Amino acid sequence: MSESDQKTRVSELPAQTATNPITPAQSRARFFNSGNAFNVQLPPVPDCAFSDEPKEALAEDTPTGMIYCDISDQLDCPFPATSPLVLAGYARINAGESLTTNQCASGVIAYVIAGTGTTTCGDEIVEWSSGDIMLFPGGIPQLHAAEEVNAVLWIVSNEPQVAFENLQPPAPNEAPTGVVHFTRSDIEGQIDHLIENAEEGELPGYAVVLSSEQQEASRNVLPTLTLAMNSLPGGTMQRPHRHNSVAVSLVVSGEGCYSIVDGNRKDWSAWATTVTPAVSVHSHHNSGNSRALFLIVQDGGLYYHTRAMGFEFAEHGS
Repeated sequence: MSESDQKTRVSELPAQTATNPITPAQSRARFFNSGNAFNVQLPPVPDCAFSDEPKEALAEDTPTGMIYCDISDQLDCPFPATSPLVLAGYARINAGESLTTNQCASGVIAYVIAGTGTTTCGDEIVEWSSGDIMLFPGGIPQLHAAEEVNAVLWIVSNEPQVAFENLQPPAPNEAPTGVVHFTRSDIEGQIDHLIENAEEGELPGYAVVLSSEQQEASRNVLPTLTLAMNSLPGGTMQRPHRHNSVAVSLVVSGEGCYSIVDGNRKDWSAWATTVTPAVSVHSHHNSGNSRALFLIVQDGGLYYHTRAMGFEFAEHGS
């Protein structure tokens, strides 16, 4: 048998076990080699957009409940997921009703698409209206109550990350963040300040990055997640770029806007959730006259911590 045939045979070996195990711990051992250990084939993260889910959440006859953007079947995940480490969905709360959410996550992000109401988390109550963003610690249920009109929240967490390691949410006094409330007026004010004061070419884009008192040093919203409200003035584009994190985004506003991902055009639709795969070359375009806004959640905290974010502009972009 030739050397090349031997390498091929070894690379196709199944997992090996202990030869003569004498304890249960020894019988659990598994052995791979440098040929068969690194060829695990997982389905790629698709470049996709969820537009039916927000339409359902905003329809007049939709009952109170959660509508998830779940592609776990495409990702071959045994748990609900929008990307391998992030789960997004729409919470519909009809007028005068309430909905309790309790994700098995280290933290939960909520953006108010429509309506007014309150969320009770532990001993804190947040009064919210459209355009507000809230951050809640994991491990504590959130009771969302709508007031006189139907309400819709976009809710995102790192529940798949926690499920992947079969972990539990942190204890209430050990959560990486407390309850945080970013009001619409504060967010808009920060965007205006950024656009008015940034010098041309100084920044890769007009993004207001949202963090908290506990995560101020990392500048993330959670240890593993980043959160940013990106803005794109009318008639402009964000240059083609790539990064190692997956981006799960909510289209907040923008007429005539689209993205180009690895050469393929993806038109925006109102309140859609979009997924931009890791390392894909992508750019964002606003062919309209008004400012576009899109809220982006990334698993970037992981890559910042490992010094492997890999952000760079593409030399030959879309």
